[in-house]
Parts: sequence; structure tokens; C-alpha cells
Amino acid sequence: MEKTIKANPAPIGLIGFGMTTILLNIHNAGFFPLDVVIMAMGITIGGFAQIIAGILEYKNNKTFGTVAFVAYGFFWLSLVLIWTLPKMGLGEPASPLSLGLYLLLWGIFSLGMFIGTFRSVLVSKLVFGTLVILFMLLALANFTGSHLIHTIAGYEGILCGSLAMYEAIAQVVNEAHGKKILPL
Repeated sequence: MEKTIKANPAPIGLIGFGMTTILLNIHNAGFFPLDVVIMAMGITIGGFAQIIAGILEYKNNKTFGTVAFVAYGFFWLSLVLIWTLPKMGLGEPASPLSLGLYLLLWGIFSLGMFIGTFRSVLVSKLVFGTLVILFMLLALANFTGSHLIHTIAGYEGILCGSLAMYEAIAQVVNEAHGKKILPL
């Protein structure tokens, strides 16, 4: 029986994660307020595109990619709901403690995923390593109320998202050329 070659869905998940992470963290670094652009990215490319990529990773028997893209896709959807539900009269705004715990839990999850990258390419380790740091900084900023830590987290998040975008682009370029053009 001839094996069907399937496309790699990871680049769309990585680009969704990367672009949305960069955009939110440009806000976190203090360059512009939280607005509809970030929320729209969180719902579409950060949320739905990553979930679709995760489902396709499942069809390719890739547990890590399935868990990562589906979980982080729903992270983005939940974050947008945290921001918008109170504005629609559907709950109280998140307290710094509850948001800090939310971010801490995502940091712990990300640490587990980071451990899952130890046998992967260097850029994957860097993406997940910086993601752990990002979530921990954001949790700490919420727990302490520190604007400085929040700003530092923003710059660190720009780095994290940029690494994810690089990994996505490198995978596409390398596959398109049938050889290693961009190192991973």
C-alpha cells in the first residue's frame, strides 16, 4: 500500500502562536493599549488556527504537536474571554490573584512541554524555554503588581513569539527547498 504524504501542520500553529504572542507582548511592553487587534488575533490565528493545526497533528500521530497546539489555541480563546466576558456583563473582571494563578498554571504546563522538547531541535527548546519564563514573569507581575516585571515580560514575550515565527518560517523554507536553508 502506498503511503500518503501529509503536509506538516506545525508551521501554521507556530505562526499563529508566534504572531499573536508578539502582538500581545508589544502591548505588555507598553507600546499600545490592549485593543481589538490583539483580541481578533487571539481568537483567529492564535486560537482557531492553532486548534486546527493541533487536530491535524493528531491525524499525523504527533502527540506533542496535538497537545501543544490544541492547548495553546484554547489558551488564546480563554484569554480573550477573560478580557471580554466582564464587559458583556458575564462575570466580574479577573483579580490579579486569579489571573496570576491562571498564568502560573500555564507556566507549569509549559514547563512540562519544555521538558518534552529536550530531544527536539534547538529552536523548539528556545520557544518553550522562553514561554515558561514568559508565563512565570506574567504571573509574578500579577502577584506583585509590578509594572516593571510586566514590561520585562513584554520584551521577553516578543523574543518568545519571534522564535516561534522563525521556527515556522524555517520549517516552510526548508521543506520548500528540500534541504536545510535555515537552521533549526
